[in-house]
Amino acid sequence: MSTTDHPTTTPPAAPGVDRLRKDAVGLIGVIFMAVATAAPITAMTGNVPIALGFGNGLGVPAGYLVATIVLTVFSVGYVAMAKHITSAGAFYGYISHGLGQVAGMVAGLLASMAYVVFEASIIGFFAYSANDTFKTLAGVDVHWLWFAFLALGLNAVLTYFDVNLTAKVLGVFLVSEILMLGLTATVTLLHGGGPDGLMAGSLNPVNAFRTSGLATGAVGLGLFMCFWSWVGFESTAMYGEESRDPKRIVPRATLVSVVGIGLFYTFVSWMTVAASGAKAPAIAAKEFAGVFFDPTRDLVGVWAVDLFKILILTGSFACSMAFHNCASRYLYAIGREDLVPGTARTIGRTHPRHGSPHVAGFVQTGISVVLVLAFFFAGMDPYIHMYTLLAVLGTLAILIVQSMCSFSVIGYFHLRGRHPETANFWRTLAAPLAGGLAMLYVVFLLFQNQEAAAGEASRTLLFRLIPWIVLAVAAAGAGLALYLRARNPVKYDIIGRIVLEDTVERE
Repeated sequence: MSTTDHPTTTPPAAPGVDRLRKDAVGLIGVIFMAVATAAPITAMTGNVPIALGFGNGLGVPAGYLVATIVLTVFSVGYVAMAKHITSAGAFYGYISHGLGQVAGMVAGLLASMAYVVFEASIIGFFAYSANDTFKTLAGVDVHWLWFAFLALGLNAVLTYFDVNLTAKVLGVFLVSEILMLGLTATVTLLHGGGPDGLMAGSLNPVNAFRTSGLATGAVGLGLFMCFWSWVGFESTAMYGEESRDPKRIVPRATLVSVVGIGLFYTFVSWMTVAASGAKAPAIAAKEFAGVFFDPTRDLVGVWAVDLFKILILTGSFACSMAFHNCASRYLYAIGREDLVPGTARTIGRTHPRHGSPHVAGFVQTGISVVLVLAFFFAGMDPYIHMYTLLAVLGTLAILIVQSMCSFSVIGYFHLRGRHPETANFWRTLAAPLAGGLAMLYVVFLLFQNQEAAAGEASRTLLFRLIPWIVLAVAAAGAGLALYLRARNPVKYDIIGRIVLEDTVERE
């Protein structure tokens, strides 16, 4: 183990580190886990109707195209960092190296909080969908809470084993949901679109910034929903310590995930608009997922709609599992540094056989159970309240961290002068600056449209507390780092800096 500011030395008080399993997963496995976290079928059926019906209308495909470009630009600097720094903490490690330990600790706690609540959020969507699907297809009314506990239990068991098992399970679910989304989209393309043809004009980037086909709409809401669909793609870096060749796999997996997801989202949303034509916004506003189910029923068959609903369940479950993995790795990455005495022996441990962060995983499950029960006893709806409110909370936190990460690239390569052989104007200065500013704009979009994004849940106390929760977590991170700097400089020095010998910061 080493600190990456001084790669050849070991800090005297650095704690012993239990290893994540080395060489456990390859390029395809990392891509599967990153794309599963972005949850294509959940993102499409959950976000596209909102953007279509209440955002930028027929300009939704253009919004996804613009988001693809922006996030690709962001990824340029991100993968430059990945070539030199490998850590299960991802953003935590990158920002600590680029902006310093105080900013790193802020980012670490914000990212941890985001991924912790993301699992419970998507569990709410899964449980709601499972209850509805079982009633529709089987005529059985099972309370959503049982589905939530089932999914949480499966996540705890499956992620207890090595990450390769998770990758295989996610791979099956992911391929299935992509094939389902791609089936309807491809059939629509082969049919030449719907009543108004292919509507190629909906891809014009200009339409991303204006409402089309709507009497009233909010461009900011539409763009935010597009960017929201990507949350989790950056998780590629979390698996660096477990991948076979992190210097090669993490950058490739990140770019493949961003560009691949982006092009797929753009194509599916374009065909969704084309299938219903100019009336698509009205259908989305009234029937929501009807913009997907109606064309599927008409062009493919009733059986495909039933399969679509089932795959929404498996896709949302896969997403919850991926977020469980992310949350447990962030908790593990911070815990192994032993900043709070005793955490290295608990959440900072890994399983002696499977190499998984099993203790952190069980802690994450416990937190999710508490969150689910809190919403249940408060009489809140798993979809309207739990899914929406926790998603808005986590998304706000992770967008702030993404912005910080962009600026950390500039700090690392240019202000700190690390690795001049990698640094250049376009890759490590212009692209991160543009990406960081774009991310800040998306944060602004969230603040501007958070009531519309939250819908009925915006009337709750938790909704009003969301900005204050994010601020409190950030303040706690800054406070802990400043306390350690004053009272325990050795521990302060290793904030976000612990990596394993074979994945040490690369010269």
